[in-house]
Amino acid sequence: MDQITEPETILDRLARQARRRDSPCGAGRMVWHEWGEGPPLVFLHGGSGSWRHWVRNIPFFARSRRVIAADLPGLGLSDLPPEPDSPPAMAEILATGLAGLDRYDLCGFSFGGVMAGCLAAIEGPRVRSLTIVGSGGLGLPRGTTTLVKVRHLDGPAREAAHRANLAALMIADPARIDPLALAIQDWNTRHSRLKSPVISRGTWLRDALAVARAPLGGIWGARDATGLPDIAAREAAMRALHPELRFTAIPGAGHWVAYEAADAFNAALAALLEAA
Repeated sequence: MDQITEPETILDRLARQARRRDSPCGAGRMVWHEWGEGPPLVFLHGGSGSWRHWVRNIPFFARSRRVIAADLPGLGLSDLPPEPDSPPAMAEILATGLAGLDRYDLCGFSFGGVMAGCLAAIEGPRVRSLTIVGSGGLGLPRGTTTLVKVRHLDGPAREAAHRANLAALMIADPARIDPLALAIQDWNTRHSRLKSPVISRGTWLRDALAVARAPLGGIWGARDATGLPDIAAREAAMRALHPELRFTAIPGAGHWVAYEAADAFNAALAALLEAA
């Protein structure tokens, strides 16, 4: 795993190394970033996020794979989708952007997991494997979190609000909220225009998994605030639809498990991809 932790260095380097391309998104564009060569692995980030959610995973997988990380519609650098902005409608936009691929592995985090399920439902055998990471949309009660509004804040007050929100929702151990996490949170917040938490509620993922046929994996942080107090219920809901489910709960990690416990996450995802 890449050990660089200074935020501008690792983010600037990944951005510089990326191959950027655009695809249609209504009247605008959807932005994709790619690294490496080999079998395609598509990452879909979480709500109010961008490809930066995968900053500690891209270097690991780009050693042997073509890593493709989206900025989902209305988030990051991508334009807002046309209405209706439901997950199935936006999945069609993603499918257009991935039309040049033969088969690919798909991994989605939180809101991106809902989008990944809907994409797998329409892409059929083109999706070699599907991995859901800490997602809602299963029709289950969600843990309650209170977040601080940040858009009107600047300077130390804004950083303090980001730190509080990361601790409440994203990262279980406050000691792991480092300058890189704060930089990513700030950039993502400034570029977020889609109300993804509202869109991803309900049973969108459960309904999509009832149709999708790709081998299914799940990775959760065992201390994921959105799934507590019953992470096992998430596993059971997915296993009811896909008995072959391979599920990993990573001890001590919160919702943003791919960042907080990157080594364990990378190993778990690599094992799922190998088994698919």
